[in-house]
Amino acid sequence: MRRSVLGSIALIGAVALTAVGCASGGGGAGAGGDGGGGELVTVGFAQTGSESGWRSANTESMQEAFSEENGFELIFNAADNDPAAQISAVRDFISRGVEAIVIAPIVEDGWDDVLQEASDAGIPVILEDRTVSAPEDLYASWVGLDFKKEGVMAGEWAAEEFGDTPTKMVVLEGTTGSAPANDRAEGFAEAIEGTAIETIDSQTGDFTRDGGKTVMEGFLQKYGVDGIDLLYAHNDDMALGAIEAIEAAGGVPGEDIKIVSIDAVKDGMQALVDGKINFIVECNPLLGELAAGLVTDVLAGETVEKTYYVEDQTFTQEQAAAVIDSRPY
Repeated sequence: MRRSVLGSIALIGAVALTAVGCASGGGGAGAGGDGGGGELVTVGFAQTGSESGWRSANTESMQEAFSEENGFELIFNAADNDPAAQISAVRDFISRGVEAIVIAPIVEDGWDDVLQEASDAGIPVILEDRTVSAPEDLYASWVGLDFKKEGVMAGEWAAEEFGDTPTKMVVLEGTTGSAPANDRAEGFAEAIEGTAIETIDSQTGDFTRDGGKTVMEGFLQKYGVDGIDLLYAHNDDMALGAIEAIEAAGGVPGEDIKIVSIDAVKDGMQALVDGKINFIVECNPLLGELAAGLVTDVLAGETVEKTYYVEDQTFTQEQAAAVIDSRPY
């Protein structure tokens, strides 16, 4: 089932929004609140942190959408990738009596109690970007990307390029226990099943550039440039850190070690244009207007879909070169 989100077309571009759940006449049609000078809607937003270029673009999108101009008062908290700190922030939002809470969960597990507390307080919760393992009745809706499909698309490229050739691959995983790390790993594994690609090592770089560089340095010390054919990075920032490590080791990223990555942020796309990354799957961070529209509809008593997927694109070097100057992130 596809659904047009008119209020977000300018922000997200031509991507379509796929809605899964109960049908509705409301739902995510642009920024909300009383933009005409009335009382502001107080919203608490619990962000994961600022670990990557993708996260920075996501935060900016949320802050723009939940602006006073759009009728909101946003209480922002970035948990620096500390799940306990993020849950504490949500409890603080509840105690302050916000009207709605938006969460980008650092990890999937551990949310049942605090989401129940929000429900008991009558405060609706919208999830954005990442998902939780808690019962669906504890949050109103989720908007984000299909992480497993992103992994599948990355794996399909790898399978097409290397499937018949014995290929030694290392993986830079995202934050352990997070939905994108779990799903991107699962999707990629499904796509390369039955190929000649062998995963020789896989470690988390926590979605950070420094983490990707450090882990890749360890891989290179263990296997050497010649012992690694392919790198799968769960996000661009880790891939960019790995590029630094490969170059420092005397290798040529994109040639000696092929790289496939996910995000399509500006720096990652530039590395793709420069031939240092070979293929990128997009993960669109501009979810602010969609989340703000959902908050508005939920507070207005509208029935919204339980799940909203924003579709992603993929990019080769040539495709990246054609669009990099016009992309907003």
